Amino acid sequence: MSNAKIRNMEQFAAVSGISRPTVSKYFHDPESVRASTRARIEEALEQYDYRPNIFAMNQNRKLTKNVGIVVPYLADPFFAEIARYLEQRCIAAGYRPSLFSSHGEQKLEMEILDSLRSLKPAGVLLAPLGRASDRSEVEKFCRDVPTVLFDSNLEGIGAAFVGSDNFSFVSQTVEYLTRTGAPPAFFEMKTPANPNANKRRIAYVSMMERLGFEPHVISIDGEGWAFEEIGRQGAAKVLQDGALPTDAVLCSNDRLAIGFLSAAYELGIRVGRTEACRLRVASNDDHPFARFTCPSLTTAAHDYDNVAGRSVETLFDLIESGGKFGTRTETLFPARLVLRDSA
Repeated sequence: MSNAKIRNMEQFAAVSGISRPTVSKYFHDPESVRASTRARIEEALEQYDYRPNIFAMNQNRKLTKNVGIVVPYLADPFFAEIARYLEQRCIAAGYRPSLFSSHGEQKLEMEILDSLRSLKPAGVLLAPLGRASDRSEVEKFCRDVPTVLFDSNLEGIGAAFVGSDNFSFVSQTVEYLTRTGAPPAFFEMKTPANPNANKRRIAYVSMMERLGFEPHVISIDGEGWAFEEIGRQGAAKVLQDGALPTDAVLCSNDRLAIGFLSAAYELGIRVGRTEACRLRVASNDDHPFARFTCPSLTTAAHDYDNVAGRSVETLFDLIESGGKFGTRTETLFPARLVLRDSA
């Protein structure tokens, strides 16, 4: 291997004896140059240990291959899982995804969107904070950059939204719980971080009334993204105060349910669907850890694969159409009930 340090594509073209346009063409698409030329370039790459600055190459293109993926809280395993699916789909299509987390902060979400503008992305997949987002700034960004929203829908913003049908989640869990035992109470945060929580509460009330049962909504104190601890503390207070009007609980999301299970265990309350158990607990999302709780958590599952696949496909369609659709599109995927030991 040569000791000479090649710093840019011009220097590499000079030492390899191949024209700069041909070298550039190779790096954009190796199959676009003749096999003999490709072999010479690859031999020179090994000799000089040169790798191009792909980021700089992209910045010189009118349309880059960069795709931004923004989630509200990457420490949440749900968002880590959906981001993994999105990244894999983008990479398979020849794009280079960059993943960002706003950590539940509006200021950071805005800083991320500003940074993405400088990257000149081909498009962005954005799961906004929702209630905490600056709607006007998100709307402005979506006008400037081809953007598909996923998970949290800011009504009327962006060219498209892809997510899960919250009524499908709750209707299945409520129907199952009422069919197999006492009607459930709904356990939620008073100030939910994610707008899906409000839709799930509305769906719970609607489904209970449709089935002829009185809805019972238990709203606990807590704000932010530490759902497990908020759920544990809130459940402990509800259980100790005897404020639970039924022996079945439907939690707004699996992370709150994990906290509820923890509180029940600490208080010596057995959860499950056998006669020896005092409570049944179910939830929504199919969090990646839901099957590993004790007892394992009955829940309604997101269709991760289809949500990710359709989000990416919609973004590519948006890019190809010049960043605009005739009308805003919304795609919702139904949930799938997963029966486990907790209910």
